[in-house]
Amino acid sequence: MSDLGRELSTAVVAFHEAVGAHLGVTAVDQRALALVGRHGPMTAGDLAKRINLTPGAVTGVVDRLERAGLARRDPDPADRRRVLVKAVGGALGPLFAGLNEAMGEVTARYSPEQQQLIADWATRTTEVLRDQARKLTESRDQARG
Repeated sequence: MSDLGRELSTAVVAFHEAVGAHLGVTAVDQRALALVGRHGPMTAGDLAKRINLTPGAVTGVVDRLERAGLARRDPDPADRRRVLVKAVGGALGPLFAGLNEAMGEVTARYSPEQQQLIADWATRTTEVLRDQARKLTESRDQARG
């Protein structure tokens, strides 16, 4: 089973690298976009904290996402001195259309009960991956001092 997990992980990374190469963005840029898309508009400082980058590095991330038409900077209505990073809705749709269609065909092969079991496995696997990433980040930060 661990070989399957590695194969899945490798395939996901390869897909996102292909998306990134097509758009001219990096994996970190895509991760930032996913966060903004999931949690809504946020300041560059908030985004920097969530992806563990400096605010200066996030400026480059947002610049690349803007150039690719995936995000934009909007004035913060609560504080006009700040801007909010916002995902552009539907911008990735054309790139993910084929994947969504193919995954729909895969999903249709399974009964609703099997789909629930697969969803449980995927949810738990995602939690494990996030926890392990957090532990690695904390360990790295502790080693740095």
